[in-house]
Amino acid sequence: MAGFTHYPFRLLCREQGAGLVCSEFVSSHGLVRRMKNTWVLVDLHDDERPVSVQIFGAEPAVMADAARMIEDAGADIIDINMGCWVPKVSKTGAGAALLRSPETASAVMRAVAEAVRVPVTVKIRMGWTGQSLTGIDIAHLAEDAGIRLITIHARPATRGYAGSADWDYIAQLKASVTIPVVGNGDVRSPEDALRMFQHTGCDAIMMGRGALGNPWLFRRCLAFLRTGDPGPEPGVQERMETAARHVRLALAEGPEDVVIREMRAHLAHYVKGFPGAAPLRERLMHLTRADEVLESLAAAATSLPAGTAGS
Repeated sequence: MAGFTHYPFRLLCREQGAGLVCSEFVSSHGLVRRMKNTWVLVDLHDDERPVSVQIFGAEPAVMADAARMIEDAGADIIDINMGCWVPKVSKTGAGAALLRSPETASAVMRAVAEAVRVPVTVKIRMGWTGQSLTGIDIAHLAEDAGIRLITIHARPATRGYAGSADWDYIAQLKASVTIPVVGNGDVRSPEDALRMFQHTGCDAIMMGRGALGNPWLFRRCLAFLRTGDPGPEPGVQERMETAARHVRLALAEGPEDVVIREMRAHLAHYVKGFPGAAPLRERLMHLTRADEVLESLAAAATSLPAGTAGS
């Protein structure tokens, strides 16, 4: 998820039980041109492993070169993005636009898989539109190209995140290939995770938006799947303390002004669903200094009601 899955957030998710974390998506052209603003996204640490780096592009040779560079940088897995639908990416023929060009998609996947020794995976959507569901065809091409695992977000690209994810399609895709399939879309609770496994037969679940401001989702899903009891949701104090730790981890990675600006999106997700959240969230959105942010979170941890916050 662009703008969210930096190292501090990945680490928090790993500590809460996520089996694999993935970087923000990274431009293959930016990598091969050694652009500083691109390479800063490839910030890998041993305490988050295994970690996947997701790359995007539509030119097989460039994608292969980028994959080699990412492998040399220490990625455990390389993931190819074929799910991003935003115009900035899709208008270049990359991301979900590759779902409209099976020949190019196949060439990109094969070039990357043959270029590196680490496993190569791909994330796709059902198709570009609801009238052109090419996801299963792309999955067959992926299997033939040497892709080791497929993640399917169960919406067409043009739908974005609107409407409900079509878990029936995940089940159909899972039944059509022999490599592992990861289901993605509308898993926001432990109960959702169990229902997706039961409904689709998928091998694993990817959680994205549901984990924002809620890294405990992984821990609670695992507990529910293993024991039937997810355990309690985190209280306000735990949420504020974790948000503060997230800020401190981020400050260790970049300049204060940039970190505080970028952390606002994360903090907006931590600070919701409990009495007093709205005014605190409004305050945090306007603070520019780290000490002010940390003081506000510390004060909220001790002064706001101690009950659990909704996710």
